[in-house]
Parts: sequence; C-alpha cells; structure tokens
Amino acid sequence: METRDFEITEEHEGLRLDRFLVSVLGDYSRSQLQKLIESGAVTVPNRTARPNLALHARDRVQVTLPEAAPTTAVAEELPLEILYQDADIAVLNKPAGMVVHPAAGHTSGTLVNALLHHLTDLSGVGGELRPGIVHRLDRGTSGVMVVAKNDAAHQELSRQFHDREVEKEYIALVWGVVQAGRRIETAIGRDSTNRQKMTSRARRARNAVTRITRAKHLAGVTLCQVAIHTGRTHQIRVHLSEIGHPIVGDSLYGGVHRRVAGDIRAVQRLQRPFLHAARLAFTHPREGHRLEFVTPLPADLLEVLEAIPGWGEEEES
Repeated sequence: METRDFEITEEHEGLRLDRFLVSVLGDYSRSQLQKLIESGAVTVPNRTARPNLALHARDRVQVTLPEAAPTTAVAEELPLEILYQDADIAVLNKPAGMVVHPAAGHTSGTLVNALLHHLTDLSGVGGELRPGIVHRLDRGTSGVMVVAKNDAAHQELSRQFHDREVEKEYIALVWGVVQAGRRIETAIGRDSTNRQKMTSRARRARNAVTRITRAKHLAGVTLCQVAIHTGRTHQIRVHLSEIGHPIVGDSLYGGVHRRVAGDIRAVQRLQRPFLHAARLAFTHPREGHRLEFVTPLPADLLEVLEAIPGWGEEEES
C-alpha cells in the first residue's frame, strides 16, 4: 500500500473530488477512483469523502493506493519504434491511428498491446489495462511518448507531468493565418451535448494554456510549433479550433473542409488531424539528469507539406 497526500490550491477550488484525483492520479480511470473513494481509501479531514464532494482551497486529500494489479492486456506483435530505453523508462514514437490503451471498442491493437510484446518490464501503477502509461496522445496524433518500466519511475514521471516540469511541443497545420507568440488560455471540460468533444464552455472545466512558438505561413494555412503548459484532453485541438484556426484534417473540431483551393488540395489526403508530438523533455526519474527527445514529421504529414507551394521557403515568423 502507498499513501499520497495533496493540498488543494485555488486552481482546484470547487472541483469534484473524483475529478481532482483524475488530474493528479492520471494513471487511474475516474471509475477506479470513485471505487477507491467509496471504499474509504480517500479521506478529507473534517469532511465526508464522496465522489461529488466539492473541494475547498487548503483542503488536504489523502489517498491510500492499492497494490498494483497485474496486467490482463494481451501482448501483440505490433511494430513499435523505441527511441530509447533503460531500466526505468522507454521512449517511443507512437504512430498515428494507434489507441494508447485498451478501452471499450479497442480491446486489441493498442500501444499497450505492443508494449507488452516489446518490453518485459512495465510499471503496474496504471492498472490492468494501462501498464506503464504515464501520459497519452490522441489516437490520431503521432509522436514521442515516455512509458515507465517500474512503479517508482511511474510515480516520479506522473509527478513531473502534474507539476508541469515536462516540456511538450507539437507541430500542427492549421487553417488561416496564426501569428507566432499567440497565447491561448481558456479552461477546458467535457462537452455536455457531445461526450466525444471537449470545450471551453463546459460547466466543469480546468485551466489550460497553449502557446504558438513559431509559425510558417503558407497558402491559406499555417504550420505551427505549439507548446502546451498543461495536458488536457484534446487541448491543442480545442484551443486552435476555438480561436478560429482548427487543425487541418480534424473532423471533430471543424478542420475538414469540402472546398479547398487547388494549390493546397493535398490536405484532402489526410486521414487524421495534422498534429504531431515533436518534442518531449523531462528529468530522468532515477538519475536526475534532463532528457530531450525529438521526432520528425511522419511520411503522411510530410507528403502533404511538400505538395503545398511555399513549403520549401525559409520565411518564418
């Protein structure tokens, strides 16, 4: 058993207890955490802990975590590009189209299934279906990820993500003209009318910050380098869509256009959002030194760019 303590800050004022625990213990699903609360494994001094308890600033939440459960996901011989690994972590380049962990509708062919084939040692903190998974990328997003190979590494990496010590940069192609230096800071939560979507208009939303650090303007689109300071579900996709510049190819957030100018018609080849996790930097969980990993654009995205006039020119802003 492991006990963890958290002090509620103003950022989480009013948040439900179960939603707060999802944010700090991202390796557990909300339903798992609700069961922990109902079993008495979560306490809030002087208050009755229940999933829908609204938290107050300076509340202290104590969680007793169960022993890690062995995985029940099945190893599958799927191709996986591993960029680096040691006794504590593995860093990989996730392909687009691969779901990170098994869930309803995706019981096989996931990143977890591939990891179980390629790696013999993964942390159990994530539970039966999420061994080693510290953070996630959307199914349609490619790029660099880190996974944990033991529980100590898992807990330390989770802390770094929660405390915003991890640097995450993406490359996105968006509609219209976006200037470098643009900062987007709006809270994001689940859309009450479409549970597949996230929105800044949700009744329960959490702070999210996205920055456009570089921008290359092409014919009707902008290739952006994007840094995120938080890791909310669909964050970049929602933020860019809500400022009027959805990611090209993102059907969920308005990024698929039926009528496209001839010089950029190549974007209609896209089978997924033009979004790639290009850079990840974090501190090694055991050794303490800083690590940085960069992954190039995959072939499907690069082929689209190469067909757009002006792509090879040097001008950037």
